[in-house]
Amino acid sequence: MLLNLNIIDLAVVDALDLDLEPGMSVLTGETGAGKSILLTALGLALGDRADSGYVRPNSKRAEVNLEFDLGKAPLVKQWLEEQELDDDGQCLVRRTVSDDGRSKAYINNRPVNLQTLQALSRQLVEIHGQHAHLTLLDSEEQRRLLDGFAGNQALLDSLNNCYQSWKQAHKELHQLLKAGSDQAEREELLRYQLDELQQLDLENFDYQALADEHNKLANLGKILGVGQQQLDILYDNDQQSIADMLGHVIHAIGELGQYAGELNGVAELLSDAEIQIGEATQQLRRFLENQEADPQQLTLLENQIGVIQSLSRKHKTTPEELPALAEQFAKELDNLSHSSERIESLNADCELQLAQYRKLAAELSASRRKAGAELQQRISDTIKELGMPHGEFLVNISTPENAEPQRNGLDNIEFLVSTNPGLPAKPLAKVASGGELSRISLAIQVTTSTDKTTPTMIFDEVDSGIGGGIAEIVGQKLRRLSVNRQVLCVTHLPQVASQAHQHLFVAKNQKAAVTSSTVRRLSDEERVDEVARMLGGVTITENTLAHAREMLASGNATDD
Repeated sequence: MLLNLNIIDLAVVDALDLDLEPGMSVLTGETGAGKSILLTALGLALGDRADSGYVRPNSKRAEVNLEFDLGKAPLVKQWLEEQELDDDGQCLVRRTVSDDGRSKAYINNRPVNLQTLQALSRQLVEIHGQHAHLTLLDSEEQRRLLDGFAGNQALLDSLNNCYQSWKQAHKELHQLLKAGSDQAEREELLRYQLDELQQLDLENFDYQALADEHNKLANLGKILGVGQQQLDILYDNDQQSIADMLGHVIHAIGELGQYAGELNGVAELLSDAEIQIGEATQQLRRFLENQEADPQQLTLLENQIGVIQSLSRKHKTTPEELPALAEQFAKELDNLSHSSERIESLNADCELQLAQYRKLAAELSASRRKAGAELQQRISDTIKELGMPHGEFLVNISTPENAEPQRNGLDNIEFLVSTNPGLPAKPLAKVASGGELSRISLAIQVTTSTDKTTPTMIFDEVDSGIGGGIAEIVGQKLRRLSVNRQVLCVTHLPQVASQAHQHLFVAKNQKAAVTSSTVRRLSDEERVDEVARMLGGVTITENTLAHAREMLASGNATDD
């Protein structure tokens, strides 16, 4: 679970260090106080896209730090060990954003990329936003929720691996069959192109070595002329060679060493230099003596390079990639030459993969139908509790016959709902009332969350559009959900806030030159005042305070 949230210079938050506890925590405050920025901070730390606009004015960077307790998250511990990011069982997440928009991420003080951070985050925190009902209208999201409820991930992985193998074999088979009509022409062209390339002696092909040798032979006159000049300067000029002058210098410095012993070191260094110059001169002389102009070799190289460059232009590639191109042509030619055998092999492979896929797809459909029956009953019961006494939720699963394989199985999954007796069930997108859709969405989220292992769940104003006794039921369900995990809920409803184990209050400070938001944990008496404020009214009366105390007492009694 999330133990601590630390924020520095993020938007309206100057500095915040917030300790969190197990159970259900609510976050309340006036509209515009900054509740959303805390969720923004959490999202940023967990891998959301960074933006320079997050950095507080006059600051160089924003920083968010999260500390998690992994006591009840053995799978996360295992994942950290596999990624070599474990550190004595602790889990520290850090994200920084600089004022130029660049961001950095760390896990246990080790830098990681965004994909790694997101992979960890999915196992630690699940966020349900206030517009979750819009996401639920997507058929893929409905499929994901059902498979998650059914625990189908391992089966899905096997099916999708099988689908990928079938798809690859099917694609190659289709290409071979399509190429059959003009196979002879293609074979002839490939043989011609391959013969052209094989003239390059591909086994010993080294274009760079050819270019280097050509460059050397083409400039051999300059090499010999300049080289001989330098040889004269170094050694062969009896009048003024470097070797001769250096010998005089060494002798002179050696004599001075009789008077100044510290010059002996200089003389030794000069002697070493004399030896180095002598060796360099010998190497240069041997090199020049071994060079011989070879016009025929130069012409041969020019012809070879010309052919190579011509083929490169023809095939729109670089000289260095010509051997790989020849290998590609040879492979294609071999496939065409043995296409009948390959087609037979691919046919058998496709049939095998298809049979395995349909077997796995049937298992997946059976699992979905079994889980769907349980899920629709649970959600139907929940939406009845949420003020829709005639509400019925249905998980409609249809499987077309003889459909081609596709990712995630053959089933079409659609969530349907009927809100009034006698009326047929309709897709979620066609539910007329926004308030009803919000309740159905909340019922789905709460129901599908009960079987998840994510240690921390965050609900951002998912209770919008409801009130009264229904709001109290929502609060009770969120509190029950927090028995085995940590629940953090942003709410405007006193009925939900009164159910929390911990109450956090967000306030905006406008006294300073730059607006800032603060968060603090409320005491029991302060909770009474805040719940009374949430109940409404210009003036907080004794009756309002008494009502607030009653609601809080009722919330504490929920666990009894």
